Order: sequence, then C-alpha cells, then structure tokens
Amino acid sequence: MLSPIRLVSEAAELAARRHSGMARKGRGREPYINHLAEVANLLAIVTDGADAELVAAGWLHDTVEDTETTREELAQTFSERVASLVAECTDDMNRPKTKRRQKQIEGAPHKSPGAKLIKIADKISNTRARIHSDPSGEEREDLIDYVEWAEKVVAGCRGGNATLDQMFDDTVKLARSSL
Repeated sequence: MLSPIRLVSEAAELAARRHSGMARKGRGREPYINHLAEVANLLAIVTDGADAELVAAGWLHDTVEDTETTREELAQTFSERVASLVAECTDDMNRPKTKRRQKQIEGAPHKSPGAKLIKIADKISNTRARIHSDPSGEEREDLIDYVEWAEKVVAGCRGGNATLDQMFDDTVKLARSSL
C-alpha cells in the first residue's frame, strides 16, 4: 500500500495525464484538471486530510467515465476502496442524459459514505463553474437547471459531513444570487 501522501500525489498525476487536453464545458473552457483538483481539495478540507483514499478518489472520480482507465487498473494501482469509490461515482455515458441524471437522484441515498461526499464535492465544483457575473440567457438556464438537479442528488447524500453540506448550500445561494 502506498503512503497517504504518495497515494494522493500519484492519483493527481494519473488524473492529470488521463485528462490531458480536456477542457470543462462553458465560458472559460478551463483545463478539466482544475475540476478534479477542486473536488479533491474540498474533500481534503472537510476531512482535514484524514482520508487519503477519499482524496485520491476525488482526483480520480471521472477517470473511468471520461477516459480509457478501468476500475481494475485503479484497484491495482491504488486500492480496492479507491476503485470502489470511483465506480460508485461513474455514470454510464451510453445512457441518455435524462436517464443518467435520474439514476443519480435515485442512487444517491444508497451510496457509501465516501461516495456521497465525492458527489457533493462534485456538485459544488460544477455549480461554481457555472456562476458568471453577467450570464447569457443560455448560461442562466443551464445554471438553474443544474442547481435544481444537483439539489435532488445532494438531498440523498447529506449527513456525512456538515461542513460539506453547508458549502453546498452556500454555493447554491451564491448561484441563485448571480441570476
């Protein structure tokens, strides 16, 4: 087993390599790795760095969904727990968006405590990325739609970390005040 600092560092490095050249959707088209860094950092903050596997899974939470990375590779390279957390957060991209979204809402209450924290951190990051000082009509509609859906997912994930729950609530308030 890797030391905690090495586990997180190697997860960040793999996430960066596998997502190289990818950009987030939206106005800024910022490098996708920024999203992964934000999710991992939120998890490190709210756990005070006490769970390296959770932070590593935060870095890797989109690798199976977005790249050729496999669950088996993550289990072998990192740990079974990291691979399981990532698997719990992975959407089946062959399904239509509406079905993927509904599955996230329905599945949220049944996730492990760690996967619930990753989902909340992911929704915080994705909401923050949609907040703009002068949103276009399309950006405004996207933000409203995303927040309404994210609240339904997060409703099934709450209770594992009061600080993260509050961060989500604060992000939603900020999003609504930007409209």
